[in-house]
Amino acid sequence: MTTCIDIIRHGEPVGGRRYRGYSVDDPLTDKGWAQMRAAVPENPPWEHIITSPLQRCRAFSEELAADLQIGFSIEDNIKEIGFGEWEGRTPDEITADDSEALHRFYLDPVHNRPAGAEALDSFSERVWQAYLEAARQHEGKHILMVAHAGVARAITANILQMSLADVYSRLRIEYGAIVHSAIDSDQPPKLIITGPAL
Repeated sequence: MTTCIDIIRHGEPVGGRRYRGYSVDDPLTDKGWAQMRAAVPENPPWEHIITSPLQRCRAFSEELAADLQIGFSIEDNIKEIGFGEWEGRTPDEITADDSEALHRFYLDPVHNRPAGAEALDSFSERVWQAYLEAARQHEGKHILMVAHAGVARAITANILQMSLADVYSRLRIEYGAIVHSAIDSDQPPKLIITGPAL
């Protein structure tokens, strides 16, 4: 029996590029809505939607669930990682205070967290447990998680058994991008790279 879990990153939020963790709840721009709608395949396979509580994910989930006439649920543990004192700040605002802060962060995001930020290990664990619980609750189904870049990275890191720090520095996830995964009975989860449907 195969359980499929797709993870879509939200579209562009209002306010431009800035560090949005779980305490910044900006809605989607019109472009963000278009990015997410464009990512939905012609015949969506999803039987249930699990969404982050943040409105840049939740609002689209509600619309899509209504369109597909399927259920959706809100999962607090797939909200974005907390960025501490960087929450809501732009890269320019951060570098104005410390010109090397972002450089250090991307070289080693484990040991160069902003003050008050959520630890990467704790974040990865909460997201991974939410993923595994979703697989247990929806065994044999094809579900969609509507979440954040950090969530998609955390799931990818756990599936590939890589450090989240390495995935943070090497994996870019665009707005509206979808990461596909599958879990077969008695086997570890796998990432699925798909091509065009024929």
